[in-house]
Amino acid sequence: MTDDYIDIHTHRFTGRGIELRAAGVHPWRAAEIGVAESLSPAMFEGARAVGETGLDYACDVDREAQERLFRRHLEIAEQRRLPVVIHCVRAFEPTMKILAEYRLAAVIFHGFIGSAQMAERAVAEGYYLSFGVMTPRSPKTVAALRSTPDDRLFAETDDSGADIERVYAMIAEIRGTDTESLKRVITENYKRIFDDENQ
Repeated sequence: MTDDYIDIHTHRFTGRGIELRAAGVHPWRAAEIGVAESLSPAMFEGARAVGETGLDYACDVDREAQERLFRRHLEIAEQRRLPVVIHCVRAFEPTMKILAEYRLAAVIFHGFIGSAQMAERAVAEGYYLSFGVMTPRSPKTVAALRSTPDDRLFAETDDSGADIERVYAMIAEIRGTDTESLKRVITENYKRIFDDENQ
């Protein structure tokens, strides 16, 4: 497994390395009639995680509908003891408040774009942060990446079309390490979450 790159969140599966399979309904679809109520545990059969799910206050989707859908995902994740992959845009405080109400196997903020202070708060709760190709565009997110402890770190391609190898190289350069060391760190984090009990 240490020879593989781990892509913790992708929309473009390549079949190379380890690409996390998650199931869920994106918050952009939250206002669709009955979408929150239609989620059932059966939808998550075979999934290794729930998501992506969360809150996006930059879009025009009704916030109450987003919260209903988010909570339904979290209920299922709690029941099935599955990790959750979080989508959070301009909604860090409400997201953190809602997450605190549930006992979750693990929480991974995908495509983290917050500040170092936000990263510190998420890490203090035991959450993981995943970074991707958007990271270098924001100095505050670069600072967050630099400050994230090794044992809370993941990498992803999301919907970028970038190779996961490129993302690892970018993260390693920002953190002042090498790709092989980063692979070992991320592999250990993956094993911590997706051990035999969660398989």
